[in-house]
Amino acid sequence: MTRIPVPFSTAVTGAAALAAALFVAGSIMPNVASAQGYASTERGSVALSNALNSLGNTSRVLVIGAHPDDEDTQLIAWLARGRHVEAAYLSLTRGDGGQNLIGNELGEALGVIRTQELLAARRIDGGRQFFTRAFDFGFSKNAEETLQHWPKDTIMGDVVRVVRAFRPQVIVAVFSGTPRDGHGHHQVSGILARDAYDASGDTIRFPVAAYGSPWTVSKFYRRVRVSDESPTTKMNIGEYDPLVGRSYSEIASDSRSQHKSQGFGVLQQKGVFIDQIGLEASRVTDVKNALSEKSIFDGVDTTWARLRAFATRRDVQSALDSANILFARARALDRPDNPTPTVEPLAAAVRLLRVARDSSGERPSRLLAGENPLATTRFLDFHGMDVAQRSALQKRDAKYVSPVEANAELWNATNVNLQRAERALLVAAGIAVEALAPRAMLPIVEVTKPNVPDSMSVNVTVYNRGRLPVKFVSANVNIGAPVGAPATIAPDSAVRVTPIARANYPTTQWWRKTPRNDTWFTATVDSRDDAEHERDNAVMAHVRLEIAGVPITIETPVVNRVADPVKGELLNAVAAVPGIAIGLERGTEYIRANVPVTRKLNIRILSAYPAAESVQVSLILPKGLTADSATRVRVLTPQSPGAIVTFNLKGLLKPGREQLGAVALHDATPATTGYYTINYDHITTQRMYAPSGMWLEAVPVTLPLRARVAYIPGVGDAGIEALQQLDVNVERIEPSAVANTDFSRFTSVVVGPRAYASSDALVAANPRLLDYVKKGGTMVVQYGQAEMMRPGIMPYSIQLARTAERVTDETAEVTVLSPMAPMLNTPNKIGADDWKGWVQERATYMPSTFDKNYSPLLQMNDPNEAPNKAALLVAHYGKGTYAYVTLALFRQLPSGVPGAARILVNLISTTPATATPRMED
Repeated sequence: MTRIPVPFSTAVTGAAALAAALFVAGSIMPNVASAQGYASTERGSVALSNALNSLGNTSRVLVIGAHPDDEDTQLIAWLARGRHVEAAYLSLTRGDGGQNLIGNELGEALGVIRTQELLAARRIDGGRQFFTRAFDFGFSKNAEETLQHWPKDTIMGDVVRVVRAFRPQVIVAVFSGTPRDGHGHHQVSGILARDAYDASGDTIRFPVAAYGSPWTVSKFYRRVRVSDESPTTKMNIGEYDPLVGRSYSEIASDSRSQHKSQGFGVLQQKGVFIDQIGLEASRVTDVKNALSEKSIFDGVDTTWARLRAFATRRDVQSALDSANILFARARALDRPDNPTPTVEPLAAAVRLLRVARDSSGERPSRLLAGENPLATTRFLDFHGMDVAQRSALQKRDAKYVSPVEANAELWNATNVNLQRAERALLVAAGIAVEALAPRAMLPIVEVTKPNVPDSMSVNVTVYNRGRLPVKFVSANVNIGAPVGAPATIAPDSAVRVTPIARANYPTTQWWRKTPRNDTWFTATVDSRDDAEHERDNAVMAHVRLEIAGVPITIETPVVNRVADPVKGELLNAVAAVPGIAIGLERGTEYIRANVPVTRKLNIRILSAYPAAESVQVSLILPKGLTADSATRVRVLTPQSPGAIVTFNLKGLLKPGREQLGAVALHDATPATTGYYTINYDHITTQRMYAPSGMWLEAVPVTLPLRARVAYIPGVGDAGIEALQQLDVNVERIEPSAVANTDFSRFTSVVVGPRAYASSDALVAANPRLLDYVKKGGTMVVQYGQAEMMRPGIMPYSIQLARTAERVTDETAEVTVLSPMAPMLNTPNKIGADDWKGWVQERATYMPSTFDKNYSPLLQMNDPNEAPNKAALLVAHYGKGTYAYVTLALFRQLPSGVPGAARILVNLISTTPATATPRMED
C-alpha cells in the first residue's frame, strides 16, 4: 500500500502565554502531496480536476539556484500548475548567511525560517523543494572564494543525487555561472548545474551505490534576463486558469511573497507576463536551431507510450496501456458537482499502476551498481573523457537507455502517477481524516523509565463525505500498534478509533540531526525532498482504508485543536519533545571583566508529561561566580507546564570566555537539553535543540559616565541586549513611539540595522531624531540599504553602488584613518585585538561615496579590491554628532565578539565636545 498525505490548512497559534514565552508548543505542519505537485491550497473539484489532468504526464523540470528567493517562481507555477509538469527547485543553501527582516534569528535559525518559507512557496506554486548540504556562510564575491568554503565534490555530489532521484528531462539554471552573477554562491550554482547536466550519467565519477542509478538529462537551459542573449523559449506566465480563477503570474506572486524574512512581498500581476529561458545544451535537438523551439520539451518524449518500451513483461505493458485508458475515462466522467463516477476508474488505475511500478524493482535511489552489466558498460567509456567528448558520446547514444535506467524511469514515472491517482481517488471518494490530541506536546519514549508516562491517546476520525461506502481497516500513530476493527463507513458517516501516540525521536530539522562541518551540513542528501523529510519527522497518524476494493494508507499530522475568539479554529501540530526540557535565554552573553557584577539568570524549564512532575534545577558555574542557591525546585503540571527559574549570580570574571551550564533533575535523571521555538504565522513552527548552557564573554570595557541610551530596534538586532549585559542604562523605544518620545532625557540614541526599511513610522518620525542631534544629541545609526539614500533619512547624503560594497573577509586588515578620533579612544582604546574573532564579515552595504561633511574613521577591503572608507562615518550636525555604522555589529554582538562590544560602548559615548572634526580629503 502507498501512503497518501492528506493536505490541510496552515493555521498557526501559540500555547498559553507562559508556555509561549518559554517553548511555543507548535503549529500545524502543512502536509501535502508535494511530490505530485499538489498544494494544500487546492480543495474539492479544483484539486480533483488538476489531479486528473496530470495523470499520464511524465515530464519533469529541475530549476537550480543558490538561495531561497533565487527560484523562478513564475516558471515553476506555470509548469506545475499550468502544464502539470513535475517541477522542483534545488537550492544549494538554506539562506543561513542572510539577514532577517521579521525577527532576530540569524545563522542556522534563519536557515530554518527560509527553508520553511521555500516550502510555503512550493505549496502555492505546486513545486517540490530540494537542498544540498551547503551552508550559507555569507556573501561571497566570486566562485573561487565560495569553493574555498564548500568542498566542491561534496556539493556537486549532492546535486547529482538530487538529479538522479528526481530524474528531470530538463534542467534550468537560474544563474550564468560567470562573474556577472554578482554573488559567488550564484556563480557556483550556475557552474554546478551545468556540471550535473554533463555528469549525472557518469557512474565512474559518481558510483551508483552512493549516488543512485544514472540519469541522462536531455536538455539544459539558463534563465534569460533582459540584458542577456536572446531567449530560445518564451512563456506567457500571465496565462489565466479559469479553473482556479487566477493567472499563473498571480499564483507565482503569492509564492514569491512567502519570502517574508527577506522582505520580498510583491504585487500580483494580471495580464500578459513573459518569462524566458535560453537553451545551452541538448542531447536531443540542435542547439543552433533552438530559436524554432515551441516547447522546452521539444525533442523529448514525455508521453505515456514511452514507458511501455521500458517494460519487459507483457503484464506490465498491459497494465500501462489499461491505466492510460482509465485516465481518460476518469477525466471524461469528472463533474464538479458529482465526482463519484470517477472513483471506479481511478481505483482500477491505482491497482494497475502498482503492478507496473512494483515490477521495476526498487526506487531509483536504491538501485545498486551491477544489477545489469549493460548499465556499467555504457558509462565506462566516459572514463578519461572531457566534457565535450562525453557530451558527444551521450548525443550519439541519446536514444539508448540501459536496463537500469529503464527500470528506474519506469519506477519513477509510474510512482508519480500512482500517487497522483491515489490523491485523486481520495478526493473523488470524499474522504477526510482528523487526528486530534488532547495536548500539543508528546514526550519522547524513555526506555529506561517504564513508569513515566510517555504516550497519549489520539482521536482519529475518518469521515466519508462521498456517495459510496468505504472500508476502514485500522489506524495507528507513529510507532504505536494499529487499532480498530474492520468496518464499513457508509456515506455521510464516520468511524472513530483511539490509537496511542508514542515517539522515539524529537521533532526537529532532519539536516541538523548531525553536527555541521564548518560550511556544510553532514546529514546525507537522499531521494526525499524536504516536504517528505518533514512528514517523516512529524507525529503522524496512519489510516488504512479500502476504496472500491483498493487499499490506501492516508497520513495526516496529529494536531491539538483550539478555538481562538478572533481567529477561529487553530491547529497546533503535536511535537515529540523531551519529557523535561531546560534552556537559557541566550547562547552567549557579555559580562564586564574585572568588575564585581550581579546578574539575574533565568532558566526555562518545560514538561511534556500529562501529570504533575517535580523538577530540581541546578547550575554549573565558572570559577569566580556564585549563585544565591545551589538548587531550585519547581512542580510542573499540565495546567502550568512551563516555568522560569531565576538565580541571582555575583562575582568577578577575568577577561575571556567561560561556560555556564544548567541541569534539570527529574525522576533521578538529569536533563541537559532545551529547544528554541521559531514561530511565525506564515511558516510551520520549528524547534531548534541545543545543550542547556551558554558562553559568558568577559569583556574589559569602561563605561561612559551618566550615559542614558535610547535604543530603537532594527531587524536581526541584538544591540540592546548587549548594552544591558554590559550594565549600560538603556531604554528600548519602539519605532511607533518615536513620534511621542522626549529624547532630551537621553545622552545618545541608537537606531538598529535596517530599522528604516522595516518601519514606516520611524521614517515618518525621523525629523524628530535629526532635530535631537541638531540640539546637541548623539545619534548612532546602524547599516541600511537603499532606504538610506532617501531624502530626509540621513543629515547628509550617501550613495550605495548597485552592487553594494562589503568586506566579507572577517579577518581583513582594518586601517585607522583618524587615530585620535574620540570614538576610537573614549572611553575604550580600540586596538588590533578588537578586530580579532569577528564572524562572517567586517562590514556590509558600505556607501561608495558620501558627503564631505562625513569624516571616515576606518578603512578596509577584501583581497584584491580597492579600499573603502565608509565602515564608520561621523559628522557634526548642528550642535550634535551623527554616526553611520556599516560594521557588521549585528553579527558580532550575538556571537559575543569582545571588540564589537567595546566599539558599541564607544559609539554611544561620543559628545559634541569630543566629536571628530571633519576631515579634508
